[in-house]
Amino acid sequence: MEATVSIVPPPPHHHHHRVVCFPPASTRNHHRWGQSQLSRKSLPNALKLLPSPPPFPPSSCCLNGGRPKGSIFSSVPDSAETAPDQLAILLEVDGVLVDAYRVGNRKAFNKAFQKLGLDCANWTEPVYTDLTRKSDGDEEMMLVLYFNRIGWPSSLPTSEKSAFIKSVLEEKKNAMDEFMMSEDLPFRPGVQKFIDDACEKGIPVVMVTAYSKCGEKVARYIIERLGEKRTSKIKIVGWKEVEQSLYGRLVLGKGMLSGPDEQLSKEVRKAVSAEKQRIAEEIASLLKLRVELNTNSPESSDKIVTTLRAAAEFAEAPVRNCILIAGSLPGVRGCERVGMPCIVVRNSFTARAEIPSTSAIVMDGFGEPDLTISRLQLRKWS
Repeated sequence: MEATVSIVPPPPHHHHHRVVCFPPASTRNHHRWGQSQLSRKSLPNALKLLPSPPPFPPSSCCLNGGRPKGSIFSSVPDSAETAPDQLAILLEVDGVLVDAYRVGNRKAFNKAFQKLGLDCANWTEPVYTDLTRKSDGDEEMMLVLYFNRIGWPSSLPTSEKSAFIKSVLEEKKNAMDEFMMSEDLPFRPGVQKFIDDACEKGIPVVMVTAYSKCGEKVARYIIERLGEKRTSKIKIVGWKEVEQSLYGRLVLGKGMLSGPDEQLSKEVRKAVSAEKQRIAEEIASLLKLRVELNTNSPESSDKIVTTLRAAAEFAEAPVRNCILIAGSLPGVRGCERVGMPCIVVRNSFTARAEIPSTSAIVMDGFGEPDLTISRLQLRKWS
């Protein structure tokens, strides 16, 4: 039975709408999209730019990153998308390329104490480990616990304790940034070979820096240390690249859009706003508090979701075929929202975290018997 596509003429006063009719589902599987009589040129411009599943954020009508019901995308057969066995690797920097906080965080605190003239303050490995455990890694709480134990500076008024803590953390960040941009910071064992193996097998590799804890400038410097031979084969997606992506332009309202593109952009932004409100209401209901979302947070869920979808675009692979190698819990949560497979490599961020097996696979590091490209290829991800 030959697949047919008919274009139903609209009434004269609705000249800007067209209805696309497809054959019954029972016959559609016997024909590929390219064999139908409908040219892709007749679809809206936005669809022509989307070789992978449409980058709609999850909302009340579109759960887990699925396609909205009743949209123009719901009629596009899967054969128009990228082959299901195509794989793409996305890597975070913090905790994945390097584990700077395991190596340098304690030293950065001690350097900050010295810079501020706090000669009595010095964190040995046991002291640092104990403070980290008791504060669950909250650095502000670590300082409070420590100075409550040994005593606060005698010249410090009680009302200025908060400002004092802030100044210590600021100096500590400066020391940490300096350490992360030095040659003393080693790469995680096996990560360079992991990248090389992926490139040799033609698997796209994308480094995501847009929501890096260390900041984009530091993250890009670390990536550059991989060497020109490697960096020429991989892609880097920072916030600038996110804004240039189709998904970024639609959600963030960047760029000039007209006609169907403009309408699609409005609908996507509306869906994103609805999702933000839904999440805020759920959290507020749970905590019995009024919640205000901070979308400017470097680790905000929305920013991570937008980055992951943009990274999939740059990898030229569907979201479901991309695998994020994460070193942070926010990255895991972002993958849950978009339906992207995720692997967490243990590091100083995630060593004490409980990660549900349904959210991500947890591995100790790169190389046998843990994370290798061969093992990723053998596993079915989509």
